[in-house]
Amino acid sequence: MDFVSARANMLESQVRTNDVTDIEIQDAMRAAPRERLVPPSKAFAAYAEVEVETAPGRWLMKPRDIGKLLQAARPRSGETALALAAPYAAMVLARMGLSVTAQDADARADATVRLALEGEGVACRVADFDKIEGRFDVIVCEHAVTEVPTAWLDALADGGRLALVQRDGPVGKARLFVRTAQGVSSREVFDSTPPMLAGFEKAPTFEF
Repeated sequence: MDFVSARANMLESQVRTNDVTDIEIQDAMRAAPRERLVPPSKAFAAYAEVEVETAPGRWLMKPRDIGKLLQAARPRSGETALALAAPYAAMVLARMGLSVTAQDADARADATVRLALEGEGVACRVADFDKIEGRFDVIVCEHAVTEVPTAWLDALADGGRLALVQRDGPVGKARLFVRTAQGVSSREVFDSTPPMLAGFEKAPTFEF
């Protein structure tokens, strides 16, 4: 399969047509080898308009959605970034010149993507998602969560941006959280339906 052409087609048909106008994000997505983050048997699907499973319970966000999510976060070269269960975001951010840490709570998921990410200069870490070390300018998650963990908001540096999808039904909302001197503000960005991050689903309720 010609992955160079597949990346170009992905960019033109899925990303640019959905108002991802940031040239640096476009250039990074055109170059980042997304196929290296999935098992060889699924490499053909890496550039399709679908979420692709990388390991049990772990998925790459659709190219359109991650492009829009990153654009909302406004990453810039020289900043620090934390990618939570977000290997493709980590790869794209590293290509944009950010200092990136990729964190996953599942060692199996980490093992699937570690070689590719370390080759991009990304630092990989296995730790529970509520154990964040340091503060970051940009934090991104490629899966949906019902509630935003306090630890993620606490890890935002001054002016830091957290981009993720909140979802407790069939359709989620991508949201951007920004830390300012007054606290953390947030706004909706677009609709998105990525798979839920394991352990962050809506708690079941008992009904008679």
